[in-house]
Amino acid sequence: MNDPGSMLQTERLTADEAGLAQAAAVLRRGGLVAFPTETVYGLGADATDATAVARIYAAKERPSFNPLIAHVDSVEAARIQGIFDETAQRLADAFWPGPLTLVVPAAPTCTVSDLARAGLDSLGLRVPAHPLAHELLKLTGRPVAAPSANRSGRVSPTDADHVLGDLDGRIEAVLDGGAAQVGVESTIVACLGGAPRLLRPGGVPREAIEALIGMRLEGGSEGGKSPLAPGMLASHYAPRARVRLNATSVQAGEAVLLFGSGVLHGAEAAQASLNLSKNGSLVEAAAHLFSYLRQLDASGAPTIAVGPIPETGLGEAINDRLRRAAAER
Repeated sequence: MNDPGSMLQTERLTADEAGLAQAAAVLRRGGLVAFPTETVYGLGADATDATAVARIYAAKERPSFNPLIAHVDSVEAARIQGIFDETAQRLADAFWPGPLTLVVPAAPTCTVSDLARAGLDSLGLRVPAHPLAHELLKLTGRPVAAPSANRSGRVSPTDADHVLGDLDGRIEAVLDGGAAQVGVESTIVACLGGAPRLLRPGGVPREAIEALIGMRLEGGSEGGKSPLAPGMLASHYAPRARVRLNATSVQAGEAVLLFGSGVLHGAEAAQASLNLSKNGSLVEAAAHLFSYLRQLDASGAPTIAVGPIPETGLGEAINDRLRRAAAER
């Protein structure tokens, strides 16, 4: 799909049967659609399509690949994506549809892309209560990743005009459902084994959750740091292999991660080799990043040598993630 900088004709779709059908068709073919939720407008993409998810980051100009909440239309659809323990199931039954996000282990049947999960083995799931959002998800038939429909650092949008002010020409469509109900963001609770953990307070009060499950929620994210994204702790997938950045040559036995048409000296001796995008597309590179890191890590090579990647556009986010993977641990 489109790299940043390429202009699209952004359509304003009406909140009727025809508009919903068109919005769902755009999502299914890898496009971006902004739509109203209980609180603000979300920027939706097919969460199973890593290239579509990469376009969210490009449109929003997000500085790093943080996990995104996957929105689904029912508890049954959520259980295909995640593993629900007894506590998570009770919370889902009580508060969905509604402003609660549950972070759970990814199920073997999970179809949400590695990029949407930021390479983690868990994911954030929510069943929204807004009738337009619910109907759009039902028609799309796939999980939809949807952070707020604005450029990073700007005010979250509460109507279609706000969305167009930030994203006109960057996305395919906005589903105009009028003014969104302005409220707090969804509450985020992690159910990852052990005591459930409150990652972010929000629309479902702590007290209501604690009354339901009969225990106090652990508070905050690990290490006292804020979650890096809606629904996730600050950790990211890190390969077992050492990661060597901005490599100009490859040593025998190393795996190599390339970008574009550049050739690294000694690459023919690599234990494994993958190219994020042979034609130099940063959107394609972002879509491949986490899955390619996993594949190279699975080769058993002690080191993954990474060729230079430009710092422009999505390259900034790609390099940010690679620097995290290369950090001492």
